[in-house]
Amino acid sequence: MVKQVLLFTDLGIDDAFTMLYILFRKDIQLVGIVADYGNVTRDKAVWNINYLKYITGRQEIPVFLGASIPLTGIGVETFPEVHGEAGLGPIIPPKINYPVSPFSEMYHMKNIDLENLTIINLGRLSSLATAFVLNLESMENVKEYICMGGAFFYPGNVTAVAEANFHLDPYAANLIVQYAKNLTIIPLNVTQHAIVTPEMVNQINEFHQVTQDPAGLIIKPMLDYYYNFYSKSNPGIEGSPIHDFLTVWYLLHPNAVGLSKVPIKVIPDQGEGFGQSIADLRATPDPKYKTHSVAFQFDYELFKNDIMNTFLTNRFLPSK
Repeated sequence: MVKQVLLFTDLGIDDAFTMLYILFRKDIQLVGIVADYGNVTRDKAVWNINYLKYITGRQEIPVFLGASIPLTGIGVETFPEVHGEAGLGPIIPPKINYPVSPFSEMYHMKNIDLENLTIINLGRLSSLATAFVLNLESMENVKEYICMGGAFFYPGNVTAVAEANFHLDPYAANLIVQYAKNLTIIPLNVTQHAIVTPEMVNQINEFHQVTQDPAGLIIKPMLDYYYNFYSKSNPGIEGSPIHDFLTVWYLLHPNAVGLSKVPIKVIPDQGEGFGQSIADLRATPDPKYKTHSVAFQFDYELFKNDIMNTFLTNRFLPSK
């Protein structure tokens, strides 16, 4: 059965890889994209989304304007050293002006059955939290939510204890933890091991040098840029950790990801713990903590094989 996905993204390199993976496959229907601030500004996220729609020939996918600032009111910080000036590593895409709809139009998408819809959030949770504030009843009818965020029993990547998506808008993250039903969290302690090696990247690139698929040909420059950053910040790392990708991969391979039902909360209070995600593993946990599914491991060999099987595909040939 084809999975219907509404994607919230602050489109940087790992988001771009994730979106390309979706568009290379036949078992996911991308029904819409919400453009957020985060890795890049919201305007650059729209710019990148339109470029990826153009090179994949998927102009029909609707795009909605998400949040441009966090609910905290704290100024937006982007990460060009990680994702490049525009968010696609060394690539500066041409500006392609496809229509972009107001956020409120997201509730009126045609042919969408909320009870069969998966919402996947790759970046900050400001837009998703706003969707709950504006229309709680509709959001409660969504089949499931999968979010990349948090770090459990693992160092943060923004502070000693906090991961970027939760730290940069913990008010939003806390709201989602409180109100989302059927929520699965894919945290940093797992995504840090979702490595795409240079050998994998080179093999994908060699294949698409033959197909001349522009969607396949941008993977190497993006991930080479990403790996260059990580090889300096994490000496000895064997490739690029494509954090956000694991959310979509889990959707298609739920039995290959180890989950635990865990009572959790996000710290919204200013201080050294701002944005920290906490799991209460006591025999009698705090009743104010909400229990959700949290990933703690995944099948890396299956992960690698699936990436290669997906991207070593000629999109221009008819399906068999």
